[in-house]
Amino acid sequence: MNFSYQTTLLEDWITSFYQNLGIRTPSDLCIEKIAHKCNIILLKENINSYYIANDLIKMIVLDSRLPLIKQREVFFHELCHIMRHVGIQGIIPTTFRELQEGDAVRFTIYAAIPFHMLIYINPLNDTIIPDMSEVFQVSPELCKKRLTQIHNRIHLQERLA
Repeated sequence: MNFSYQTTLLEDWITSFYQNLGIRTPSDLCIEKIAHKCNIILLKENINSYYIANDLIKMIVLDSRLPLIKQREVFFHELCHIMRHVGIQGIIPTTFRELQEGDAVRFTIYAAIPFHMLIYINPLNDTIIPDMSEVFQVSPELCKKRLTQIHNRIHLQERLA
């Protein structure tokens, strides 16, 4: 990967979060392992995904009907809400809820495919999207979003330099 890329504060937060959990390689990005290390109960049920977080319990319920790669993506989205957000989404102001959802979307991309782990991917390979999808166990669509985000940030930095 192009190391002229400047990580965002959220990416730095995720890298630190993972390092504190001992997560260093893509194979360490096991959702069960992450949930366990964060004291989060992780369940898979035949219902829509959701999370619960309060003083007594932290829990993520994943929709077992989803493909495994989509379950992983939903896990990272819900993990963001537990680790970074406050309030009950049903009663907080709409703009605040939208802000949290935007953060969770970005978090999902960064947490599922951390920049510091892209060293395990050959950027010159014509099969970079399938390679990323296999290594990080996420959808090709999420991999494309991540690469587009990296590409756009590099070009923005070059224009500003």
